[in-house]
Amino acid sequence: GGYRTADQLRAEIQDIRGRTSAPFGVNLFVPADGDVDRAAIEGYIESLRPEAVRLGVALGEARSDDDGWAAKLEVVREERPAVLSFTFGCPPHETVATLRAAGIEVWATATDVAEARAARDAGVDAIVLQGIEAGAHRASWLDRVDAEGLGVVPLARIVASEIDLPLVAAGGIGDGAALAAVLAAGAAAAQLGTAFLLADEAGTNEAHRRALARDTPTALTRAFTGRLARGLVNRFMREHGAQAPVGYPYIHHVTAPLRAEARRRGDIEVFNLWAGQAHRLAREAPAGEIVRSLADDAQRAIADARRRLTRDGS
Repeated sequence: GGYRTADQLRAEIQDIRGRTSAPFGVNLFVPADGDVDRAAIEGYIESLRPEAVRLGVALGEARSDDDGWAAKLEVVREERPAVLSFTFGCPPHETVATLRAAGIEVWATATDVAEARAARDAGVDAIVLQGIEAGAHRASWLDRVDAEGLGVVPLARIVASEIDLPLVAAGGIGDGAALAAVLAAGAAAAQLGTAFLLADEAGTNEAHRRALARDTPTALTRAFTGRLARGLVNRFMREHGAQAPVGYPYIHHVTAPLRAEARRRGDIEVFNLWAGQAHRLAREAPAGEIVRSLADDAQRAIADARRRLTRDGS
């Protein structure tokens, strides 16, 4: 539901419900909380003006908002999807309790053990563990410059050792073997994003699709939104990443016109090419075929590992 209005979110929920009787989930961004360096943001805006001139657009307004938080929560309470998951934080116990009382499972995303503990204490039903390998925004509750950045397997093992809740692993899971690995590490399920960017049904920009086919490294950057996110390295990241301040959603709104125009032109050197570290494993196919292949390959990987353990340990 990020960047959509409450009315748009309701319309999408109702559209999905009209297409399937299967359970589905909604994801919301928890509003940013914390001070920002306004002088650093203004300085960064000035550095972007030549990009705006080159593309013939005006920079967006550096503003903060709560993304329609209260209205979207009310929509979800009324529409009652099977699951409501949160990114960038977790609401307080009282809010979680009202959602659960409405028959909605509540999941929170965590990137370290402290966040996972806080999610547990808030009363969530499950925790999504996002490893440093993941594409797009880091789900960190605070965008800390000193964050450790745990990979999904060690994160799953550490959290599983002390928190008795279903865990959903996310980040760098690009094929069945990786799926098997996170299940073996203690996850009840896996959440994949980059693996579906080339799916037939995906709305991925065509230039973005072509970029994913290249042997391009990924990196974390604040250049596009003011919050750490992983994408394919391009010129914009190289030239602006070092000076981009912590400043979400201010920077997101500032660069939005640049990114929109670059997408329209197919200029992959300017807009954000979100992708995880395992993007080379993404393939073109119907989404259902990708899911079946992941499941089948995971079963084979588990069987192969069992055979190797039996052989080597006999």
